[in-house]
Amino acid sequence: MVHEGIERVVVPGSFDPVTLGHIDVISRARRLAPEVVVAVAASEHKRGVGTIFSLEERVELVRLSLDDAGLQDVEVRPLTGLLVDFCHAVGAQAVVKGLRAATDFEYELQQAAVNQIMAGDLESIFVMSKPEFGFVSSSVVREISELGGDVSPFVPPCVLARLRPVR
Repeated sequence: MVHEGIERVVVPGSFDPVTLGHIDVISRARRLAPEVVVAVAASEHKRGVGTIFSLEERVELVRLSLDDAGLQDVEVRPLTGLLVDFCHAVGAQAVVKGLRAATDFEYELQQAAVNQIMAGDLESIFVMSKPEFGFVSSSVVREISELGGDVSPFVPPCVLARLRPVR
């Protein structure tokens, strides 16, 4: 039996906004596979309120953040349909997700099971968050920013610049 390695992975998310935790997961995915595609999900109805940044803005912010992090070889694309269809379209063999806490694990395990049923050829790879990013989420960043707090320890500079006018 010939073992086929994982050559291309997808790191999906809404990235609203992209955080340093997201950049860490993408960087670690890049160490796991030679090709990484970040799939920025449309998430138009996320949590019933939508996103603060448009899909185009989020794609741009992820690209700028990855460039700043020295990850220019990571591809960034919008995702408007099913993740499994996107993975097949870009030729990915796996999905990489970051886990911060047990609640992330429960949710991501459910998603991985559904993906496995829909596309048995896709692997799910989970990477644990670094401790300094274990509590950072886009929703926490949005809430702190909306209340006028300093989110500079949690987001790349390009995101910080875009969040400031919202205050």
